[in-house]
Formats: sequence, structure tokens, C-alpha cells
Amino acid sequence: MNLRRNVFQAIADPTRRAILLLVASQAMTAGAIASNFGTSRPTVSKHLHILTECELLKQAQQGREIYYHLHAQNMKEIADFIEPFRKIWDDRFNKLEMIMKRHQLNE
Repeated sequence: MNLRRNVFQAIADPTRRAILLLVASQAMTAGAIASNFGTSRPTVSKHLHILTECELLKQAQQGREIYYHLHAQNMKEIADFIEPFRKIWDDRFNKLEMIMKRHQLNE
């Protein structure tokens, strides 16, 4: 039995999603990440552990510091799951736009 959490469990939490957004642009230490939240550092460390366990974050040691950065390749599982929904909503918005344009022409 695979006890590793999956990526969807990891991104279910809004704090973990916020952490992913933070480290998407640059690698950060746990302390730097924690300074962006109103929670304790141990709480943020637990979130980092979950994201690392799901392989959405990678750790890289530089001297005495451990930096967390996005493991973009593993974000693909999320993107692949969301893609069909994005297409559905794009189609719906395109249809709505056509209806609105027709309605404006008839005014």
C-alpha cells in the first residue's frame, strides 16, 4: 500500500497552495516562507513536509540553509487533471460571448 500523500491532498489546503505560489518564482528557506504567514514556523514546516513528500517541492541545501523550490515537472499531474475543465469553461465563456455580441447587435 502506498502511504505517500498524493498531489491533490497536498493542494487541498489553501496554505499549501499559497506556499506553492510563493516558491514558484524563487527558492526560499522555511523561515522566509513562514514569515509570509500568520502561523507558527512548525505549522509551516508541516506544510513544507507534506509538499516535499508529494514531490511538489524539492529541497536544496546551500551551506547551512535548506531552500525549497517548486518541482514543476510534478505539477503536471495537476495541470493534466484540470485541463479538460479549462476547455469546458473556455467553451462556455465563448458561447456566452457570442450570445452577448448577438444581443448587442439586436439592440
